Amino acid sequence: MAEEKMTTGTDMVAYYKDLYEREKEKNEKLTYRLADSQRQVEDLERKLNKIKGSIFWKLAKPFRVVINFFIATKNRILCHGNPKGIARKLLSKYREKKAIKIHGTGSFPSAAQRKLEAETTFEKEIKISILVPLYNTPEKFLREMIESVQVQTYGNWELCLADGSDDEHAFVGEICNAYREKDARIVYKKLEKNEGISGNTNRCYEMATGDYIGLFDHDDLLHPSVLYEYVKVICEQNADYIYCDEATFKGNSINNMITLHFKPDFAPDNLRANNYICHFSVFKKELLADGELFRSQFDGSQDHDMILRLTQKAKKIVHVPKILYYWRSHKGSVASGIDAKTYAIDAAKGAIAEHLKGFGYSGFEIESTRAFATIFRIRYSIARRPKVSIVIANKDHVDDLSRCVESIINESTYDNYEIIIVENNSETSEIRTYYEEICKHPRVRVVEYKGAFNYSKINNLGVENATGEYVLLLNNDTQVITPNWIEELLMYGLREDVGVVGAKLYYDDRTIQHAGIVIGLGAHRTAGHTHYRIPEANVGYMGKLCYAQNVTAVTGACMLVKKSLYEELGGLDEEFAVALNDVDFCLKVREKGLLNIFTPFAELYHFESKSRGSDKDDARAIRYQQESDRFKAKWETVLAKGDPYYNPNFSLDHSDFTVNWKRAKQ
Repeated sequence: MAEEKMTTGTDMVAYYKDLYEREKEKNEKLTYRLADSQRQVEDLERKLNKIKGSIFWKLAKPFRVVINFFIATKNRILCHGNPKGIARKLLSKYREKKAIKIHGTGSFPSAAQRKLEAETTFEKEIKISILVPLYNTPEKFLREMIESVQVQTYGNWELCLADGSDDEHAFVGEICNAYREKDARIVYKKLEKNEGISGNTNRCYEMATGDYIGLFDHDDLLHPSVLYEYVKVICEQNADYIYCDEATFKGNSINNMITLHFKPDFAPDNLRANNYICHFSVFKKELLADGELFRSQFDGSQDHDMILRLTQKAKKIVHVPKILYYWRSHKGSVASGIDAKTYAIDAAKGAIAEHLKGFGYSGFEIESTRAFATIFRIRYSIARRPKVSIVIANKDHVDDLSRCVESIINESTYDNYEIIIVENNSETSEIRTYYEEICKHPRVRVVEYKGAFNYSKINNLGVENATGEYVLLLNNDTQVITPNWIEELLMYGLREDVGVVGAKLYYDDRTIQHAGIVIGLGAHRTAGHTHYRIPEANVGYMGKLCYAQNVTAVTGACMLVKKSLYEELGGLDEEFAVALNDVDFCLKVREKGLLNIFTPFAELYHFESKSRGSDKDDARAIRYQQESDRFKAKWETVLAKGDPYYNPNFSLDHSDFTVNWKRAKQ
């Protein structure tokens, strides 16, 4: 009977329509994978050719092992691959001393400061329960961990120790009981069996009586003022989830810091791709009123799972931008390398997947990136394919424009778009001839803007003429690299909580031109690009060039936004004729409570400023200064607070996440 029904006209149409949609979806996924594969092949071929053609490579064979060791060591120090940033600078004894003074034991409170913090009376009486699951903990690590809690300047805490150690490590219990006898704030329980990271921590949680819960590893150390700093933001800002910056150290002293991890304020897309929050997480106990602390199915990434769940519930997440947690790197610890716990990769993917499903996402894919096994690329499915209007401002420069337009037409895999070229006072006959030819293409139109050059006015006119649901502002001196670049932007642009999405742009020498914008960065203290001029192969500070993330602003050279939002916010501010109009618009988006996102998986060349020349001559320099002054006056309060996705420990004079060693002692 089923086969007979399939022969009816209506059923046949429905059947083949469904088959078509399924095949179309498969083809799209294959297209994306093919685009990525082609890109990887090109990268490998270019690198291989460069190596084969290098005389130095041939001559340096005896020294290769030594060189590779030096590079690997340098890359591990602080920056995970930033060759011109803080890694090189920390190698000097001067920088090491600065790091110790500002972020190591030199930052510990003096006797006078300890007395001041210990005697501080807060408006709220907050008890913090610190949970530490124990398992065969080395005696030295155990004692140092406990004592780093005991020396806290804030005294209203309890240390909950759940011990799953085996019989050969009975000394763990003996040591804990000895400390407990002298300090009633220490609570200890010997477990009947080892229940793993999640189980042991959950037993700690059952012992907790505090208002807030802190998670502490059995082989790490706390800064003496961390609880004081946390209670301070709890009382002042009503924080219900708090975290800080952290350092990884080796050996017997926290001053032997091999990584300084300076984090952004809460960034949901960063957290989905990378558990950047990690240590030292403290949260209001009420956030767990109806849920579990750690879930055993996510052992190895149980903290990432918990942080995703609790930050979703939290009303006030506060980041304390000080290094207050010291993560010990030793054989067997995650800090020493993910190979120590390979199951953490699958656990992290599972935690992220469950989190995304909770937000209604489906059909996504999660894969490790080249930066690190637990830094992920998330491929979101595109549920619908709205029309995208690509707006390109242009004056003359037929070679630039033709390269840009033809790369869109020839390379793009997305098929629902239009190109609107906004002509502005061109003088050559060549460009007019090109307009006539390119307008024969059904997706291309030219509209004319008459008047002096004003980037904002030109783009606003282009958007007025756009028929798409989304607009994509694009400079005429760009060229598509990634075939599915529109899809990569759109997968974020379709979200209701996202305002603007930007791409990764390169100069023609494959160094980075744009990878997100930080406000306050640069000589004018207005805004600047991070990772500027860093080579393409670099993974960036803590892998930042390898995953989609929240940023304060992106460049208007390639910027996707919903047309209705663009119009609601008044488009680009026409008072900013050339500079900072894109940053200004992004700040208006953030004022509305929406997120801005940079994705490194939509890639284009950007042969910057060829259309209008350099800003170095006097007239342009004066104009830029005027626009900078206007921008700083308009956003004075926002600039004073600093960029939430940067960190005050970074210098505003450099784009490569160089540490600001001039900072006064905390």
